Amino acid sequence: MTRIIAIANQKGGVGKTTTCVNLAASLAATQRRVLLIDTDPQGNATMGCGINKAEVENSTCDVLLGDATAAETIVSAPEGNFAVMPGNEDLTLAEVRLLQEIGREMKLRKALAPVAGLYDFILIDCPPSINMLTVNALTAADGVLIPMQCEYYALEGLSSLLNTIEQVRDSVNPKLEVYGLLRTMVDPRINLSNEVSDQLVSHFRDKVFRTVVPRNVRLAEAPSFGRPVLYHDRNSRGALAYLALAGEVLRREDERQAVVH
Repeated sequence: MTRIIAIANQKGGVGKTTTCVNLAASLAATQRRVLLIDTDPQGNATMGCGINKAEVENSTCDVLLGDATAAETIVSAPEGNFAVMPGNEDLTLAEVRLLQEIGREMKLRKALAPVAGLYDFILIDCPPSINMLTVNALTAADGVLIPMQCEYYALEGLSSLLNTIEQVRDSVNPKLEVYGLLRTMVDPRINLSNEVSDQLVSHFRDKVFRTVVPRNVRLAEAPSFGRPVLYHDRNSRGALAYLALAGEVLRREDERQAVVH
């Protein structure tokens, strides 16, 4: 069963793209078939995988506008043995053009239908805002993984994202759920970090991943080399955290399968 997970938070700088790239690489390292989809006009996930966003033949924009199929657009990441549907600033155009189209929120879901079965996991990196690109990702997804910094404003942004998830669930995608909350850029020496972390756990309980992603220099510098941290410094705390997250994701999938059967 393919799991499609949107990685979303309308607050920027919380580690969405970092999580998308490194979870993709970590799941691929466990021999899972993974596709990363970049729906952010900044194209950071594309660059972080080592793909030049300016030189791609087709992008997610072409797929959303029906100018190319998913199969024609997907390329292989240079390192890490996973597939990428690259994104770039053309997505800004898609965002504008989609607003005039009927069934606009279903475009990504429909485009993925022919290829989804080729992958175990499809991870969608969303832009840092709730717009038509994000809504397309949420409509296509089974669940939303929400990376969060443990700071005061993080909780504030969360409620509007949860409202959006609920609206999408009520209108176009009844199976959409909060897949999990991931605490990122955590510095255990800061009291506020620990307080917000405790609040999240007491409110969302087992939806909060046990894995905590620390502030880590190697993790922060890996994108400038265009590679997942697993291939930049395998033994860094950042790499180990994302391998642990991949393990948690796989355990959740096993438990889900057990319930189904």
